[in-house]
Amino acid sequence: MPAEYVSAEIALQHIQSNHRVFVHGSAATPVHLLQKLIEQKHRLSNVELVSISQQGIDLNSPELAGHFFINSLFVSESNRKAVNSNRGDYVPVFLSEIPQLFTRQILPLDVAMVHVSPPDKHGYCSLGTSVDIARAAVDSAKIVIAQVNPQMPRLHGDAFVPFSKFSAAVWVNEALPEISYADGGNEINDKIGKQVAALVEDGATLQLGIGTIPDSVLKNLTNHKNLGLHTEMFSDGAIPLIENGTINNSLKRKVRGYCVTSFLMGTRKLYDFVDDNPIVRALDIAYVNDPRILSLNPKVTAINSAIEVDLTGQVCSDSIGTYQYSGIGGQMDFIRGAALSEGGKPIIAIPSITAKGISRIVPYLKEGAGVVTTRGHIHWVVTEYGAVNLFGMNMEQRAKALIKLAHPNHREELERKTVERFG
Repeated sequence: MPAEYVSAEIALQHIQSNHRVFVHGSAATPVHLLQKLIEQKHRLSNVELVSISQQGIDLNSPELAGHFFINSLFVSESNRKAVNSNRGDYVPVFLSEIPQLFTRQILPLDVAMVHVSPPDKHGYCSLGTSVDIARAAVDSAKIVIAQVNPQMPRLHGDAFVPFSKFSAAVWVNEALPEISYADGGNEINDKIGKQVAALVEDGATLQLGIGTIPDSVLKNLTNHKNLGLHTEMFSDGAIPLIENGTINNSLKRKVRGYCVTSFLMGTRKLYDFVDDNPIVRALDIAYVNDPRILSLNPKVTAINSAIEVDLTGQVCSDSIGTYQYSGIGGQMDFIRGAALSEGGKPIIAIPSITAKGISRIVPYLKEGAGVVTTRGHIHWVVTEYGAVNLFGMNMEQRAKALIKLAHPNHREELERKTVERFG
């Protein structure tokens, strides 16, 4: 360990009771620092941990109660149980606006705990796989503690932080959390992928996330031309299209010629691909997800998912009834940005039923469910049974169109509810 580094035990002495602490997220989760912080819980009370999603650690343990409060900006498996208990809570917020919570001191940060690449010859580290809200956190926090890791890729863009910025730095050499959907597809997701890919035009600017459906969409785009990538995140599935020139970013109007992202989550293959790769720019989420910026690109095709969609087009993407499952994230940022883009297509792509056979097309959202995309913002809905553009349709027309996308086992009940409502 180089001399300028200290142990985690020493670095974490900067964190005191009643502090609000930002924790770097996704593949950049500083797992080593978090584990050591949890080990110090006996000396801490009421430390508020603020973050989006974490990987590689579990923050749900009841033993953390009283020591740490999980104030989540996007819920994931690592903190879901805590958020749905008295040990945590959720802040509903657009991903594009989270940096304002820090910079405008709405959620002033005492400490930011980040995971970075080693300093280059000029003394700059990179925020690596997650620039997103970390850029604003580092710029706003009173104290910044860094986990420095030679396995963290060095990304270009808004990622660079001078080593001198850190109040303390801890050296680790650990693999980043990985996730892969390459072999997780099924017949339903393959059909959805083909349906969505058919809506993508040559020259489109893509936004897509991680999962089996986005991966299936990408596999069906190999014959497209001159695609651009301006997305809050991407994974391994985009690599072949970048390498073969399908995604060349030649027609984008913002950051032309470059793949724009804000964070990445995938396998080591992805992390090696983006490492010091000048065609990939990881930018502040306030820029990447700004609908005004997005709308300037041509044919923005935004592909997002949902938990359920009601017959009027209301989209619930963040909760199962009152149970907070995920978060608003960037869905509305891109739905609106795509709608305002010339030739843009905002798309909600979902299987017609859950793994338990429950319909995702429903007469009414569950009691307490959160509406992420309103029926005023909805455009395209895609299931394995087809695609429909609800824009311009009245309520009854929408209901009839969505029933055609529902699983056959549920269509009769949906039709009955439609008659009850509309006559």
